[in-house]
Amino acid sequence: MPYVPPADAMAVLFYLIGWLGYSLYVEKIAFNRRHIAVIMNDYRLRWMERMLERDNRMADVNIVVSFIRTAMLFVSTSILVLAGCIAVLGQMESLYLVVAKLSFARPALPELMELQVFGLACIFVYAFFKFLWCIRQFNNVLILIGAAPHPGQCDDTLKSQYPVQVARVIGRAMGNFNRGSRAYYFGLGLLPWFVHPWLLAASTVLVILVLYRRDFRSVTLQALEDLRAHH
Repeated sequence: MPYVPPADAMAVLFYLIGWLGYSLYVEKIAFNRRHIAVIMNDYRLRWMERMLERDNRMADVNIVVSFIRTAMLFVSTSILVLAGCIAVLGQMESLYLVVAKLSFARPALPELMELQVFGLACIFVYAFFKFLWCIRQFNNVLILIGAAPHPGQCDDTLKSQYPVQVARVIGRAMGNFNRGSRAYYFGLGLLPWFVHPWLLAASTVLVILVLYRRDFRSVTLQALEDLRAHH
């Protein structure tokens, strides 16, 4: 087990608490607050209600397929990043020399640098599985759209419950997509650790601020709220 200096240990602990804390805040604590995920749940329900009113569901299928393609892009990118991490493990001396040449850097020992690369790889493995599960769930949504009854075949119970349950599956798929994309944010936020542990703490704060603004304070959120208010 490589020796981890106290500054590095504290920075990593702060990083993990920041990531887990923000995820818990968005998904559990602030779920009833004003943010994009909550508003999009309403739009997904309206989408499925409109889907039941249509005889031709190709537009709905194309929307889901576009989600699948986006998730597949992230899956492919995750594999490329993992391949890059494996390649870097074979060039640790070169990586150490590159970082050591930076005037403001405090490069870690080679053993700790291996741990840094391994940690980065673990983050993108996590993202890979989240995006892959997202694709699986969107495939299930395609089946649910194909199995949806036509407008003349819907009784009141089916018309009220089917959109809710399909929107719920879509919401779960998007939840996994959001966790995967959040892993990308924090994965990039881990890179400053190679230069200095305190830069890792600073990048953690920056990533949280960026995510918070986009989830709770963005212009897109305001536009979605304004549009919902007129429906």
